[in-house]
Amino acid sequence: MLQRSLLVLSVAAASPLAYADVILDWNRFALPIVNGAPSAPAPVQFRAVAIVNVAMFQAVNSIEPRYQAYQSALAPAPGASKDAAAAVAAARVLARLYPDARQKIDVELAQYLEKALDRAGGPAAVESGVAVGEKAAAMVWELRANDGANAPDSYRPKTAAGRYVPTAPTVTPMWPNVAPFTMKTASQFRPGPPVDLKSEAWARNYNESRQYGKNSSKRTQEQTEIARFWMQTGPVTMLPIAMQLSAAKGLDVNENARLFALLGMAAHDAIVAVMDAKYRYEFWRPVTAIRNGDRDGNAKTDREAGWEPIGPTPMHPEYPCAHCITAGAAGVVLQSVFGTGTVQEFTLTSTTAPGAVRRWTTIDAYMREPSDARIWAGIHYRFSTEVGFDMGRKLGEQALKTTLRPL
Repeated sequence: MLQRSLLVLSVAAASPLAYADVILDWNRFALPIVNGAPSAPAPVQFRAVAIVNVAMFQAVNSIEPRYQAYQSALAPAPGASKDAAAAVAAARVLARLYPDARQKIDVELAQYLEKALDRAGGPAAVESGVAVGEKAAAMVWELRANDGANAPDSYRPKTAAGRYVPTAPTVTPMWPNVAPFTMKTASQFRPGPPVDLKSEAWARNYNESRQYGKNSSKRTQEQTEIARFWMQTGPVTMLPIAMQLSAAKGLDVNENARLFALLGMAAHDAIVAVMDAKYRYEFWRPVTAIRNGDRDGNAKTDREAGWEPIGPTPMHPEYPCAHCITAGAAGVVLQSVFGTGTVQEFTLTSTTAPGAVRRWTTIDAYMREPSDARIWAGIHYRFSTEVGFDMGRKLGEQALKTTLRPL
């Protein structure tokens, strides 16, 4: 029998969840943990969000099967509490991903299960839901425990014997070898190489990015705000939007479970795909290229010795754009549920632009904004944003066609 004494353990110390929808509630709870983990780069955060949401999907979908299971289905559990099942699934994998937060997670889970007793109609449904959640968490953890994300950083800096190179570590150089959720391989959507340095296209892209240096007079105040806004990375750039749109449309638990699982998997795979391409081509960032504009063999690219972008350049190769691929993949998933036209206004805030609020009424506008932002920030070239965005759209579309299909 479910132990109420266990369920209410340390409830007084917990921050109560909303109890609006278990999928939305646990994404709201998980996001600060995922985003706040010390030194956790965006790829690690996207992986965590995908694992949490796939576990919740497997749990909910086994109670009321509406969609294809991910990989393999759990035994049917009709009548079990979906709230309990999803909450336990999320809590168990989240605690394994972030063991330092285990006490906080356990407290929230206890409180959530206590509330589920009233919502489920009795302890038997909750007990059954807890069992389902445990199984879902164990299944998904086993699938992802050895996916390559914990491989050592063995990136080999390109240098000559005795020649100094900057010693800051690159971001997740092992990620091209991380197992995807929906792609066949990390290279499935690998694009062709960057533009040729001697071409007219290179000169055009180079000079566009060059005009948006740190102290640019070409960049408007709004463009500067947008550039700083999108210095923010990770799931915080998309999950809050999915929550707003879901609440406005009134999706039910099964629909949310599928939406957030697809969103998590598509965004994770987008990062795998973009890191595969980045470390395959190792193309130089604007800050490197513009300070060496006299070495690219192109007469139309002038060197600017002290050029800097508006903010820190990410510590991984330039091509393609990671913000652009994740926005493209996530946007396609969101459009599959909420449509391609005008939707209720949704907003996003950013820790890298305090006080700024971005607002959109179409998902397409949200999807495309990071592409301009990364150019205005001096982080990317136009061709890189276009390639990344196209990769993201293709990846999102194939995820929808192959994964968690309606039964």
